[in-house]
Amino acid sequence: MADPQLIQIEKQHAIAVVTLNRPDKLNALTPDMLDQLEAAAAHLEADADVRAVVLTGAGERAFCVGADINQWSALAPLDMWRVWVTRGHRIFDRWAALRLPVIAAINGPALGGGLELAAVADVRVADPAATFALPEAGIATCPGWSGTQRLVSLIGPSHVKSLALTARRIDAQRAYSIGLIDEISAPKDSLAAAIAIAEKIATLAPVSVQLTKQLINAASGFGAGATLEAMAGALSATTRDAREGMASFRDRRPAQYEGQ
Repeated sequence: MADPQLIQIEKQHAIAVVTLNRPDKLNALTPDMLDQLEAAAAHLEADADVRAVVLTGAGERAFCVGADINQWSALAPLDMWRVWVTRGHRIFDRWAALRLPVIAAINGPALGGGLELAAVADVRVADPAATFALPEAGIATCPGWSGTQRLVSLIGPSHVKSLALTARRIDAQRAYSIGLIDEISAPKDSLAAAIAIAEKIATLAPVSVQLTKQLINAASGFGAGATLEAMAGALSATTRDAREGMASFRDRRPAQYEGQ
């Protein structure tokens, strides 16, 4: 039976804090955790009271060290593709597309899939002791959850190659200098710093904030078509012609459109 506590959600007024809760395994991701991350995204998307989300890892030893090697190393190639890589992409993309701003509080190492998960956030705050890496080549595999895609959009191909082709770790200061993180917190204070950012966001007009996030995502090539259609639909629905169209449908008469 899946552990229902692998992903925890705690609401603090308009802020939701989502915690990867497997500290004894450095918050390494399992299939159950991926499923619970997906469920958490659906829950947050539907919660009209939440205005910002903070994503962090339990304990002080790691944010997330990536995929649990014991969970995927025994998979056959097709199962690796279907059960693991495709599933992770779908769930990480859902988090990246969340209408709510997401702030990652990186309280320790963010490695492999953990770094790819941090990349779905809109803002990243890291502890000074946090480290970052794409170590997959060291175990004869490749980044599987958009490390070669989303991270390239974030910091550019040269920096991603420097990480992925060497499997080396970088510290928080280096991560900040290349734009991988946005802020370095005081020691042991990344969660409080991320919550402070979320609280500031929560004071702003939520629809404006959420629309702005979608526009910026679209400018980055993520969800552009859906963003354009959503905004066009919302704009057209507020027109006088839209009201006339609905009224004519109800009254079963020809519509008289005015272009307003």
